[in-house]
Amino acid sequence: MCGRYAASRKPEDLVGIFGVEKWEPEETLAPDWNVAPTKDVYAVLERPLKDAGEPRPVRQLRALKWGLVPSWAKSPEGGAKMINARAETVHEKPSYRRPFASRRCILPADGYYEWVTAAQERQLEEKGKRKRPRKQPYFVTPVDGSVMAMAGLYEFWRDRTLPDDHPRSWWVTCTVITTEADKEPFGGEGHDEGPRSLAEIHPRMPLVLTQDRWASWLDPARTDPDDLLPLLAPPPSGLLRAYPVATGVSDVRNNGPELLTELEAPEEGTLF
Repeated sequence: MCGRYAASRKPEDLVGIFGVEKWEPEETLAPDWNVAPTKDVYAVLERPLKDAGEPRPVRQLRALKWGLVPSWAKSPEGGAKMINARAETVHEKPSYRRPFASRRCILPADGYYEWVTAAQERQLEEKGKRKRPRKQPYFVTPVDGSVMAMAGLYEFWRDRTLPDDHPRSWWVTCTVITTEADKEPFGGEGHDEGPRSLAEIHPRMPLVLTQDRWASWLDPARTDPDDLLPLLAPPPSGLLRAYPVATGVSDVRNNGPELLTELEAPEEGTLF
């Protein structure tokens, strides 16, 4: 799954990387090394500009709220739970099928965090000696240091309790699409201790789009599910690496580049 990630790149850099034509400086977000659900995040999307007088889709960098609220929802309260959409069923689930057909986006990230429960801790939990096992966080990131382009969907929701001209009358929210985790060994240098593949950390991972799929994924003219389903294929193996980081990232109040510091081995008491 993807429940926490890091996104520290400047908007100017994202504009260049993704060929963005339009972004508003007032939507600039601060670097965030501990992105959690309900936070505002950057998304790359294509749609016509409002009041622009032309129907041509324009590639934009927007700030959206993470946690998709369906357009038909009575309230936004369930958005915090809808942070991930499964690639296998995204084309048929009521909450996601319409956005999948016409409102796809890319969520840029440095990488994402995933937690592994230590073997010793699992044994204690099974014996009833501990209610909450201590977990070792890992940071998963591209081997070559490039931006991680996570496939996403976005949706509009109208708050009917507010007047039309209220700045918060419309919510724009998003979700990360996930797929089956890669079972092949990590790319790059590994660690003597700990997992050897993403699947050994968690059975799910974000759907990472390679650059050759960006244009097709963002194209709002592509609306046929049968035409879109091939874009949900997992990326090639060996593009990502994972390394242990300090357990401080488990607290959403902690935020800073030190959260990405690579540990030589998992922290004591959290050995895989």
